[in-house]
Amino acid sequence: MSALQSPLRNSILDAVRKNQPPPQPMPKIPRFHATAPDDHVTLFSKGVARMAGVVIADDVGDMDSFLRKRYPDAKVFCSAISEYEGTMRPSSLNHWSEASAIDVCVLRSPMGVAETGSILLSDIELQVHTIAFLAHDLVVLLDPKEIVDNIHSAYEHPYFKSRPYSLLMTGPSGSGDIGGITVHPAQGVKTLTVIFSPSPTSKRT
Repeated sequence: MSALQSPLRNSILDAVRKNQPPPQPMPKIPRFHATAPDDHVTLFSKGVARMAGVVIADDVGDMDSFLRKRYPDAKVFCSAISEYEGTMRPSSLNHWSEASAIDVCVLRSPMGVAETGSILLSDIELQVHTIAFLAHDLVVLLDPKEIVDNIHSAYEHPYFKSRPYSLLMTGPSGSGDIGGITVHPAQGVKTLTVIFSPSPTSKRT
């Protein structure tokens, strides 16, 4: 009999399951920053640049022309947004590892963080989680109205309570050695480009 089928093991696990403490509400996190930044967009843009990302505030016009000019060697353009067709959709991936064949992935973030220059991505935006790390370059559309003050405000976003998978991404992949030198890229996406673009479904003014 294998260890996985051991009656003793099962009895221990059953005892643990039956003796769990009662659920408790999440602790309230205080507002550590009382003063909101005057200009969310500028602060966010500086944060993205500080982490080796790029912000494009101007209208890019035709998305396909913009991407092919910016990434002339790219062949596989994966689009997770309705505004751009691309050459493929995340739904066409049969296995998570196939995301490594994506040259450029275009998606939309529901929120940015002014304090850090981070963007929020969940299973809704990515559709296939590994796209955020295996695609070569990420192009993220972000409505400037959806930029919040700081990380404390970011964690109030409903995605962190309602979605099974959410992450805050800050710049492309990087690695800092013991000498304090950061190298980009490292183990993930090579570049991160954020394009300011009003959400087509936004009702905010």
